[in-house]
Parts: sequence; structure tokens; C-alpha cells
Amino acid sequence: MELDKVVEQRLEQKGVSRRDFMKFCTFLSATMGLSSSFIPRVAEALASPQRLPVVWLPFAECTGCAEATLRTMYPWIDELVLDVISLDYSETLMAAAGDAAEKALHDAVTRNQGKFICIVDGAVPTAEDGIYGMIGGKTMLSIAREICPKALATICVGSCSSYGGLPAAAPNPTGAKSVKDAVGIDTVNIPGCPPNPINVVGTVVNYLLFGKLPDLDDKGRPLFAYAKTIHDQCPRRSHFENGEFVTSFESPEAKRGYCLYQMGCKGPETYNNCPTVKFNAGTSWPVQAGHPCIGCSEPDFWDKMSPFYKPI
Repeated sequence: MELDKVVEQRLEQKGVSRRDFMKFCTFLSATMGLSSSFIPRVAEALASPQRLPVVWLPFAECTGCAEATLRTMYPWIDELVLDVISLDYSETLMAAAGDAAEKALHDAVTRNQGKFICIVDGAVPTAEDGIYGMIGGKTMLSIAREICPKALATICVGSCSSYGGLPAAAPNPTGAKSVKDAVGIDTVNIPGCPPNPINVVGTVVNYLLFGKLPDLDDKGRPLFAYAKTIHDQCPRRSHFENGEFVTSFESPEAKRGYCLYQMGCKGPETYNNCPTVKFNAGTSWPVQAGHPCIGCSEPDFWDKMSPFYKPI
């Protein structure tokens, strides 16, 4: 398979070898649950000159989800933007501001209606007609209702846009809701606080490969990333024996410390692929670092999973 020459040259200029690129494609294929035969096709999708139009809307959020995506290992954000997608609007990344930014948004939506992907991070304030969240003189609620239904699909990145997240925690004075609940449309949810960027990339690549979004669970999450619990994949996991949790020492990670269930780990009730893909280019993840899972990829986790340091 020949990679697009322009892409390959740009990678070489940044010190990224073809070998490293193919290693990433292999990792991404495995994360998506694809066989090794799909690796060349994943590489072709990432190197394709045909770019998918994307509009990224930030609502009631902390920018952590966008920051996590910015720090994906490969493709780094410039390759992702320039070679895989056409990011036509993003307040966090674009140079334009004010009227120029608003024009870019509406031009992109008008030009690509029904053909663009809308990515949203942040909950949507709905109380008092949405006045607790404003952008350019418009409420986030009105923007969501105007833009999201015109998209080919809406991908919610992070727990706030997926389920309401922290902004929707009790007492929720702003009436923050998920995009689905606020707008009344089906969404692809990639929850986490923040989510792993590989799951965002995998969702986009799934569309580039198959012309459709990935299969979802009953909470709108891609099955390739959220089909198993944290506990079932955790190398430090314990099992029930005579009514008590017993730690298995089958792995080096387990030998360095017991299961964190008694410290309040919510891994048994949380679905995500953190133990297998990890964060920061596969360096580590919370439980490996000694902190219990807080269940951040589950709906209403802030209310349902707290107190975080108390066993379920």
C-alpha cells in the first residue's frame, strides 16, 4: 500500500517514520476491534486526501476534552485537522473571532448541510430558555437546536455533552442537559472526564472506513470502546470468593498493589477501555497510578458514584 505522498512527506518533516505511522494504525485497528487485515485500510483512511467536514461546538465545559484531543499521540492535531478532517469551526483552535468566527460557522453549515459531523463538548444549559450559556449573543441552547439537527451525525465528546456531566450535578441551577436531552436528537456519545482521544479518532475513522458510525450500546457509546467494564480489563482486579474481594496476582501490576475496590474504585460499574489504551501515548491510567476509578464515563456519575472514596 502506498501512502499519500504529501502526507508521508509531512510526517517525515516532523520526524514521524512510516513505521511509527503503521504502528499507530495497528494500535487503532486493535482498539476498534478490527482484524489485522484492516490495518492497511485504516492507514489509507488516515492518509486520504478526501477530508470530512467537521464543526466543533463548545458549550458548558472546561475545555479538558478539547485539550485531551489536542494531545492525541498520532495523528497530532495538525495532521488530524489538515489530513483527516476539515475542521471548519472550533472556538478553541481557530484564529478567527467575533463576526468572522460566526460567519465561518454558518458558512460551513450551509455549504455542508447533511454532510458534516458536529462534535460537541460541554453540557447545554436549558434553564430560563438557556440564558446561563451564551456565545455571540445567542444561547448555547439555540445554537445546539440550530446546528446539530443539520449535521450528518452529532458526536458528543466528554461526559458533559454526552450525559450532562458535572454541570448537571445536583442542584443543577442552570438546567444543564446532554445534547440528546436538550435538542431531542440521537447522538454518538464518547463519555469520560476527559475521554481518551483514541476513541474520538476511532469513531471518525470508523465512518471513513465503512461510511457509517460505529455500533453503539444502549447509552449511545461505541461498543469498540465501552463494551467491557473497567474492572473486567483491570490488571489489578479482584474476584469474589466466599463473599469477599480477593486480589489476583497474575500480573506485575497486581503484584505492585491490591485491587482498589475498598478505596472506592467504581471499575465494576464503569464501562470504558482505559486499562487497555491508557492515556498520554499509552503511558498510564488512574488505577495504574494508584487512584481508584471514579466512574466518569457513566451517566450522572458525579451524583451516582459519589462519595468517590467509599466502596459501592
